[in-house]
Amino acid sequence: MTPTSVAGLLAAELPHVAAATGTASLAWLLFVLPAAGALVLFVAGRRADAWGHWLGLLTVVASFVVGLLIFLETTGLAPEERTRELSLFEWIAVGDLSVDFGLRLDPLSLTFVLLITGVGGLIHLYSVGYMSHDPGRRRFFAQLNLFVAAMLLLVLGNNFVMLYLGWEGVGLASYLLIGFYQDRPSAATAAKKAFLMNRVGDVGLAIAIFLLWTNLGTLQYTEVFARVGEMSGGTILAITVLLLLGACGKSGQFPLQAWLPDAMEGPTPVSALIHAATMVTAGVYLIARTHPIYDLTETGRLVVALIGVITLLIGAIIGCAYDDIKKVLAYSTVSQIGYMILAVGLGPAGYALGIFHLLTHGFFKAGLFLGAGSVMHAMNDDVDMRRFGGLYRYMPITFVTFGLGYLALIGFPFLSGYFSKDEIIAASFGQPGWQGWVFGGAATLAAGLTAFYMTRLMFMTFFGEKRWEKLKSADGHDYHPHESPAVMTIPMIVLAVGSVGAGYVLSSGHLLVDWLAPTLGELEEPHGGAIPHEYVPFLVVGFSALGVLIAWLTVGRRTTPVERPEPVSLPVRAARKDLYANAINEALIARPGTWLARALVYFDNRGVDGVVNGTAALLGGSSGRLRRLQTGFVRSYALSMLGGGVLVVAALLAVRFA
Repeated sequence: MTPTSVAGLLAAELPHVAAATGTASLAWLLFVLPAAGALVLFVAGRRADAWGHWLGLLTVVASFVVGLLIFLETTGLAPEERTRELSLFEWIAVGDLSVDFGLRLDPLSLTFVLLITGVGGLIHLYSVGYMSHDPGRRRFFAQLNLFVAAMLLLVLGNNFVMLYLGWEGVGLASYLLIGFYQDRPSAATAAKKAFLMNRVGDVGLAIAIFLLWTNLGTLQYTEVFARVGEMSGGTILAITVLLLLGACGKSGQFPLQAWLPDAMEGPTPVSALIHAATMVTAGVYLIARTHPIYDLTETGRLVVALIGVITLLIGAIIGCAYDDIKKVLAYSTVSQIGYMILAVGLGPAGYALGIFHLLTHGFFKAGLFLGAGSVMHAMNDDVDMRRFGGLYRYMPITFVTFGLGYLALIGFPFLSGYFSKDEIIAASFGQPGWQGWVFGGAATLAAGLTAFYMTRLMFMTFFGEKRWEKLKSADGHDYHPHESPAVMTIPMIVLAVGSVGAGYVLSSGHLLVDWLAPTLGELEEPHGGAIPHEYVPFLVVGFSALGVLIAWLTVGRRTTPVERPEPVSLPVRAARKDLYANAINEALIARPGTWLARALVYFDNRGVDGVVNGTAALLGGSSGRLRRLQTGFVRSYALSMLGGGVLVVAALLAVRFA
């Protein structure tokens, strides 16, 4: 069957899913362009060092242009016609299993396409300047393109196998990017840690896919979502929990969050790409995409919301204690993704809100990471905020763009984070019973903590005395703070504009909610609950203002010592040890896993191999002893025959006279 006939049949049997025509028929270019760029850069080798970075940038920009054209075409269609599918070829045909290599173009996937290629293109442009003196720049852009291509496959696939292909591709590319500086043991360890912890989540996703196939006999989104009600309640709950496990791995959620801060070992543009617009949002996409399954199990949604609440608190608490500018932003990402997971765990009241915060977060968090990279670029790659101070005088563009991202993140009124995060908190308070108080209260507390640690970061980095001058005179550090080149500041300015205006634009007239409605359903407005909806913004802004005030009293008004003071209180010590997440994972998973592996190896060597080798030795020894009876002498054989005959006669006589 040809791709055209497959698409036509699909459109005929499922009227709400149309075959892709027009500009949408070029959707395969979305992932092929960056993938081709990666292939050329990998194959060309050092011959592409002079121009490889521009090829990597152009392929992603071209992908963005294609995505924008498809998006504009889709907006002109009626809402019920905005879901289209493009079947490229039959990919897997084994027995009853038939999987197309097909794409699903709907409001959700197109939103992610624009975010991935748009923000990804800005990060590529920034990387041209940031990696200008790195001898491995061509290899870096090849891996960056591979990452973008895999992420696009993940969000564009029209079935669970396509999603899993992109899912594993993102894991591979992130492993390469996090461990980009191969000569650093810390980078190699961080890459391995990220890969292994993601594999734990990937197992959950794989088992969920197996269960769907076993129970429904199909893995196409459209067919699965139409027939998911045929499964038992227990099976549906198991599938939702397993999907959540996969989301926790990719999105750095509890209990698989420990890999994400260590990913800072990669170059700063990698941190911006992984932590802002792509990899960490994959888990949010997975739950939003599979919302018809979650709609059938209130318990499954509750588990998702609880994981989000736990994670957003963990990230906010740990972010208060670090002095490493990139790790503070990393734990901020852990916390903000927690808000998104909480939102999609609220069901129809939060699916669109989770995507809303995902988009605004993509702007301001990417801008913050690129701003951190600009600071590092000016400070000899130093990341310790205690060595900074007073940089606003030397880096005005970085200061302004970073400051706007900071204000958006803490939810300053009428900036992007104010519109998206406050809506999630309001929806949390709108939940019935204890859930409203627990979810809303935890989200509000985390908002205050976010304001504290981000204000602390601003004071330590851009304000106060120039502590780097003391280091220069004391131990020979050669700091010359300066503004970054235009190729780095232009992406930061664009992202700062998004940090300011994206929230207002997307919320104006329910623009984003209405756009996503054909895929995620209508947004359920909260009614009643723990705190009325109209009071929530005042509460959240109040807590954020309190966090800013405490940061000013404890950091802004005081002189920051260059060296970290010791000893510190138990809560601070625990936060600096990541709330002992690594120790817990080591004790509960890694060490028992090592012991189990050693026990299995011992059992295999002594038990399985012992039985096999022992049986072989027994047979070999027995056959050797029996072989000695074959002497080759006739008199021996005659004697044996006589002895046997005597025994037979004796046996017959015994039976006769018994």
